[in-house]
Amino acid sequence: MNTVKGRRPLVRVSMILILSLFAIFSLVPFYFLIISAFKPGVEMIRFGISLDPHFEKFTLDLFKQLFSPDPSVSRNYFTWYQNSILYTSVQTVLGLVLTSMVGYGLGSYKFKGRNFFFVLVLLVMMIPLEIMMIPLFKEMNLFGFMDNILGVVLPFVVFPSAVFFFRQYSLGLPDELRDAGRIDGLTEYGIFTRIMVPLMKPAYGAMAILISMNSWNSIVWPMVVLRSDNKKTIPIGLSTLLTPYGNNYDLLLSGAVLAVVPIVVLFALFQKSFLEGLTVGSVKG
Repeated sequence: MNTVKGRRPLVRVSMILILSLFAIFSLVPFYFLIISAFKPGVEMIRFGISLDPHFEKFTLDLFKQLFSPDPSVSRNYFTWYQNSILYTSVQTVLGLVLTSMVGYGLGSYKFKGRNFFFVLVLLVMMIPLEIMMIPLFKEMNLFGFMDNILGVVLPFVVFPSAVFFFRQYSLGLPDELRDAGRIDGLTEYGIFTRIMVPLMKPAYGAMAILISMNSWNSIVWPMVVLRSDNKKTIPIGLSTLLTPYGNNYDLLLSGAVLAVVPIVVLFALFQKSFLEGLTVGSVKG
């Protein structure tokens, strides 16, 4: 017994060292991205990847250029940024509302075909986007949703992974709360909004990060749907900076740094809920 207790601090220290090593390897690319974003593009072309900051060469000219009112200079970066925020906000809000309802229904109510619909959700999770792209393209074209926000958001507003997550979380919610709500005269919708939604806040926080990151970083489907330059998103806009006729690495790096900011802010806001949401199925008394 004493031997086991003596090993626990050693195991804990070993895990901390291993995780710290992984964290360092993960942060090195971000470090390079940030210091390169403040340097003239010629520096990276001349000297390649360098972790030496060279603070004396730092400049804010690239960030000023990104938000220049002249589209020929900024490449409409501010418009792309606004579009990404709009698309992500709409898809995240609608996604949280719809997926939580679907997941709650699959996890809390017993009805004929419940397992069948849950299996369908699992199957959709396994289907790659490339297989669904042509049918989705024809559907959006038929409804006239090409080159607008509806074509970008609607096909993926019900995120299968979020439905699965909310379903698993709902399985841990006590049936007694629903029975108490019915006794008090609440409708099923009232039980969900007034009793269950507050209990599911950790799940909402975790899925808000997941859905928003998926929407913010999406590039394949928006590239298929969107045509106009003033309706493109950040990933598509940044990809246009790299062409066979010229590469604007300086604008690309500074634009990538600013593109990371909303996700970092979102994670900081929902960090507590995200960590609590990892313990799916637990209910506080």
